[in-house]
Amino acid sequence: MTENEIATKVVDAAYHVHARLGAGLLESVYQEVLALEIRRRGLGCEAQVRIPVDYDELHFVLAFRADLVVENLVIIEIKSVEELKPIHTKQLATYLRLTQKRLGLLINFNVTMIQNGIKRVANGM
Repeated sequence: MTENEIATKVVDAAYHVHARLGAGLLESVYQEVLALEIRRRGLGCEAQVRIPVDYDELHFVLAFRADLVVENLVIIEIKSVEELKPIHTKQLATYLRLTQKRLGLLINFNVTMIQNGIKRVANGM
């Protein structure tokens, strides 16, 4: 399955979650429920995936945690904020670069219409 096919299923799952729960909950709630919906669509999904970072001779075992990683190909960063800021996109772009993954989805559930809260972020590698 390609990254784009995975992203299509994730967007569908996010739409389903948002339609049932609406806006205004904590990111942790959306993470758990979205992971469940992604798995229901037959995809492998891991939550709070530890991503190490190497810098010269330093090795940081827990540099960051990806909210969700789907099929070990697509990183999902979940927000529940009034509006997405450029730093949120940069954060996901950095995660993609460090993991050498090609696609990520930034999903803000604190919106009236979920399609306005989803942003694709690609890693130019």
